[in-house]
Amino acid sequence: MNYFDLFELPVSLQVDDSHLAKKYFELQKKYHPDYFTHSTDEEQEDALEKSSAVNKALKILKDKDSTIKYVLQLKGLLEEEEKYQLPPDFLMEVMELNEELSDDSAAAIHDFEKEIYSGVKAIIENYNDAIVTTADLLKVKEYYFKKKYLQRILDRLAD
Repeated sequence: MNYFDLFELPVSLQVDDSHLAKKYFELQKKYHPDYFTHSTDEEQEDALEKSSAVNKALKILKDKDSTIKYVLQLKGLLEEEEKYQLPPDFLMEVMELNEELSDDSAAAIHDFEKEIYSGVKAIIENYNDAIVTTADLLKVKEYYFKKKYLQRILDRLAD
C-alpha cells in the first residue's frame, strides 16, 4: 500500500502537514478497530491492518527524513539496510569536524548540513513526480546519507 495514495497526496519529498492531519483523522474514523467490534472477523482484521497502515504512514510522512527515505524506496533507489558509499571529500570534511569536536561543533555541523542541503533544495522543495529524474533522486539519496551521517555526530555530541 502506497502511503501517498492512502492519504490521497501526490508523491512528494515534503508533505503538507495540514492535509496530512486532516486526512489522518478521516482515515482513523473510517478504519479504527473500535468501529468494527460487531463486524465479522475478516472485517475486523482488515480494519486493524488498515488502521495500522494509517498510523505507520502518518509517522513516516510527518518526518522529512523518513519521507525522503520512503520516496527513494518507492522509486527503487534505496534498499532497507543499504550501505551507501559517501564521497571521499565529504568524509574528509567530516573527519576534520570530528577531530575538532567542541561545544561549538553542533553549530558548525548544522551549517555544514545547510550547505549540503543547498545542492538539493530545489529538488526537494519543488518536487514533481512526473518530471523528476533518476539523477535528481540520486542527488537526494546522497544528501539523505550525508545528513544521516552528520546526525550521528550530533547524537554523539548530545551524549
